[in-house]
Amino acid sequence: MATRTIIEVDQDLCDGCGACEIGCPEGALKVIDGKARLVGESLCDGLGACIGHCPRGAIRVTQRDAESYDEAAVLDKILPQGPAVLAAHFAHLDHFGQDLYLEQAIDRLDNLGIAIPQGYEKFRKQARPKFVKPCSAFSRTLADLATRAGSALEHTSPGLNPTPVAVGPTPKPQGSKPRNWPVQLHLINPRAPQFANARLLVAADCTAFVMEDFHAKLAEGKSLVIACPKLDSGRDIYISKLAALIDQAESLEVAIMEVPCCGGLTKLMEEARQKSGRALPIRLVVVDPDGRILTRKTLS
Repeated sequence: MATRTIIEVDQDLCDGCGACEIGCPEGALKVIDGKARLVGESLCDGLGACIGHCPRGAIRVTQRDAESYDEAAVLDKILPQGPAVLAAHFAHLDHFGQDLYLEQAIDRLDNLGIAIPQGYEKFRKQARPKFVKPCSAFSRTLADLATRAGSALEHTSPGLNPTPVAVGPTPKPQGSKPRNWPVQLHLINPRAPQFANARLLVAADCTAFVMEDFHAKLAEGKSLVIACPKLDSGRDIYISKLAALIDQAESLEVAIMEVPCCGGLTKLMEEARQKSGRALPIRLVVVDPDGRILTRKTLS
């Protein structure tokens, strides 16, 4: 077993409604004795899509030792449920940019002689282009999110309009925000348009917290991805996603802390670059615990 992301159910909060079971075509959740149970660790991909189906907030994502996710075992559970459930599973993987799992699913179906859902032929290893337009609108720009929030405020009921409150001057922004959201590597979709021809910055989680001017000095005008090589699980998934990002990047930069464990992020980038096959230089930035940039160098 290895430490990885997986869901857990709070048995005290769960009322056994079964909504999560319906929202988990992978078959990892079943209602047993009036409570939702995780019946197979290898069936849970840890992406947490079931969380939105739980009206009681009884499901959360956690990090613990668990069996590795098994895409073949998941398909064996899904196939008897019919093509609609199979298509929903493929859409779920596509939504989260899980190209590695999609490749494994296609390999499994090919071996069984079963047709894959329409529109996913491009995910066959030998057929994948360098960049594919995403099928979902999961990744949005920060500007789009701001527009949606503004629109919601404009449509607030007149009776609920709050009284304006005087505030002090707005602090001067420390550089622009990154071009994309989400930014966590497990959550980003490499096929999102914000990553096409991007100046890519892959930063260790801690860097933004210790650097007061992180955006101004490192992230301005770049597409940002964050990860922790020590605490995050799913190393193979990370390499697959990073390789897909490198396939289409204009430039690569890695920001790490001056600690031994952070060197793992540089190794992940080098392995992903090798998987990608592009000889794109990696600019490495090392940050000390006080938030100062110690070194900048290029890894050829």
